[in-house]
Amino acid sequence: MVDVKHRDTQIREGEGKRALITGLTGFTGPYLAAELTAAGYRVFGTAVPGTAPASDVFAVDLCDRTAVAAMVEQVQPDVVAHLAGIAYVAHANVDLIYRVNVSGTRNLLEALAANAHRPSAVLLASSANIYGNASVPVIDEHVTPAPANDYAVSKLAMEYMARLWMDRLPIILARPFNYTGIGQPDNILLPKIVNHFRRGARKIELGNLEIARDFSDVRSVVCSYRRLLAAAPTGTAFNICSGRSTSLLDVIAMMEKIAGYRIDVCVNQAFVRANDVLTLTGSHAALEQAIGPIDIVPLSETLRWMYSA
Repeated sequence: MVDVKHRDTQIREGEGKRALITGLTGFTGPYLAAELTAAGYRVFGTAVPGTAPASDVFAVDLCDRTAVAAMVEQVQPDVVAHLAGIAYVAHANVDLIYRVNVSGTRNLLEALAANAHRPSAVLLASSANIYGNASVPVIDEHVTPAPANDYAVSKLAMEYMARLWMDRLPIILARPFNYTGIGQPDNILLPKIVNHFRRGARKIELGNLEIARDFSDVRSVVCSYRRLLAAAPTGTAFNICSGRSTSLLDVIAMMEKIAGYRIDVCVNQAFVRANDVLTLTGSHAALEQAIGPIDIVPLSETLRWMYSA
């Protein structure tokens, strides 16, 4: 069950409105669906073709321009959260990364702009990876992008492409830093670490231990998405982050305290990427100015939640 305890239960800004979430069946989608449903929206979504059919969920290939247009025509969304895309940095099919993240997004924007019913907000999930190895201690939205991998390049290209539609659509660019929670795949770093401890494993192989990331709780992230859709500060990019970074060794120390035992950490060079971004710490000042104070869940609490699942 999706935990929405961080949502203000008094807010029902979605009453009588229809929300479209692309990538509804991914990691973030169910959390955002619960958040928007609790705020009064009727939630529709997309899933990849071949997915088992469900009520208000459309199996659509975003690269199929005609199918995307037909889906938008049927849903008539009041707000849109575009989460669908290739989200794994080390994804092997580089061509697919660009086709889905750029061309797929363009197909969606084209369909929304052509529809007679204009949504009040269209949130596009980009990524803090576009900043690359930024040399500043805290990254705000004015830092010059310097993507260091194909995934990041595809997200930056998506942002530039989206600006071509900003005179026709109320677009919000969200740049989430790393976030995690129950249900995230094991090939993602924090779930991998947590699941080692859940199994009682005594050894774990990781990549570069010098990496430090700004980690958020998925429940905080979707709360920010909902509030951005309601406030609709369009034509702007926002970092979605906690404002603090945590190293892998500190994550291991937190998990050792939660699980009650020490684990042997080994560096596997196969997991070390030459162009990896070493440190990402974001500023959420612009986000707070747009939507008000953010409920930051401590990483130790998120890890405990995941460990106890």
